Amino acid sequence: MFRLLGNKKLLTLLLALMVFIALMGLTLSRRSELTWPERVIKDTVAWTQGWLYKPARYAAGFFRDVEDLKNTYKENKQLKKTLAQYAQDTMRLNMLEAQNKHLQEILGFTERQKNADNYQYMVAEVISVSPDPYSNTVNINLGSLDGIKENMAVMSVEGLIGRVSRVSNFTSSVQLLVDMNTESGGGSAERQLEKGIAATVLGKEDKVFGTIEYYSNEEQGLIMTRINQISEMSLEVGDTVVTSALGQIFPKGLVIGEITGKRVGDFGINYVATVKPKATDFRHLREVLVVKVPEVE
Repeated sequence: MFRLLGNKKLLTLLLALMVFIALMGLTLSRRSELTWPERVIKDTVAWTQGWLYKPARYAAGFFRDVEDLKNTYKENKQLKKTLAQYAQDTMRLNMLEAQNKHLQEILGFTERQKNADNYQYMVAEVISVSPDPYSNTVNINLGSLDGIKENMAVMSVEGLIGRVSRVSNFTSSVQLLVDMNTESGGGSAERQLEKGIAATVLGKEDKVFGTIEYYSNEEQGLIMTRINQISEMSLEVGDTVVTSALGQIFPKGLVIGEITGKRVGDFGINYVATVKPKATDFRHLREVLVVKVPEVE
């Protein structure tokens, strides 16, 4: 009985092995067509894979699009920052180039003046303008600690603009030429720029003498008086007026302006000339030059 059961198991194992070998032979052999079980299994697996692949593909595409959108947003944000920084850098570069050009003009001007008169020029920045419309005064960022003293001449690149009127440790006030208001004969001594500027004409220093006394709003220019007949004969429209060696405040040779007209004075004795300042824009000064005359030992 037990022997029969053992033989049945052995026979079943042999039959299963034979079927397996037969299936392997059918599978491994070169055939042009699949059997119907293989076709059924293949079609079933392919359909199942396709049904599962579509949602997975859509899901993967969705998350990939979301990730691309995040990356695009980050890139755009970074590009905006870069663009804003570039705009700021460009603006800063333009300002530095303009300032450098302006300072080069100043340095070139001072070198020419140093060669001619041996003056020292201290570059100062205008930090404020007097809010009083009747006080043409600006404040600069140099003071007594920098060697600034009262009555020092102050210039722009174009020409004379005024004098130092008040000095503190770190800042100074500059009284502008347009603040010369002695036209009516009144005014304080301060507003008269020490009662005028001794002046002459460039190239005619031995022939023309006069005094810049006040600024005329009507004629939009400085009024040069005390011109005698001999000086008037040598004086011509277009001449450049400079400070002369006769003044006690301003050193000689500083450009004041250009002659735009001349006429007989009020009493018919002397002549009067109108001088247009070289530095015409007194309300928009940025940098100025404080003139320091070397002390005579």
